[in-house]
Amino acid sequence: MSKSKENWKAEPDEHDYPAAANYLSLLLPAAAVQAAVDGLRSAELVRYKAKDLLRASRLPLLPGKDPDVARDLREVRAGRKLSPVLLLRGDLGRDVPLTVADGYHRICASYHLNEDAEIPCRLAELGSAEEIQEGAAPKAPRGRATRSKASPQ
Repeated sequence: MSKSKENWKAEPDEHDYPAAANYLSLLLPAAAVQAAVDGLRSAELVRYKAKDLLRASRLPLLPGKDPDVARDLREVRAGRKLSPVLLLRGDLGRDVPLTVADGYHRICASYHLNEDAEIPCRLAELGSAEEIQEGAAPKAPRGRATRSKASPQ
């Protein structure tokens, strides 16, 4: 599908943030979860290819038959747009993969449609272990990504 931008909303759905917080609460102390969600809310929308998100997260591609992936594929085929995904940057130097805080099934659905599709993401960056324990706000992302200018729907 060459029109992958048409498959995505301009902003994440509001309910994605509590879902991300719920997942992150299994991995981080409460103060760090709140800081991460705050960082995700304020992060710019960037775009990464579906295949690169899966590689960086070290998550397997779920099959198209997976109930949640199949639902997202049906949504796209029906002309409905998917919510951008919420990510926490990994750290190659510490062997920490990219964390998909919300949107794993949407990444897999997009991959099944076109592995080179650029997925809109909110990407926050956690600090050091000490900063995480203190609940410090995530830092602005570093590095390259395709910047997206949010357009009205």
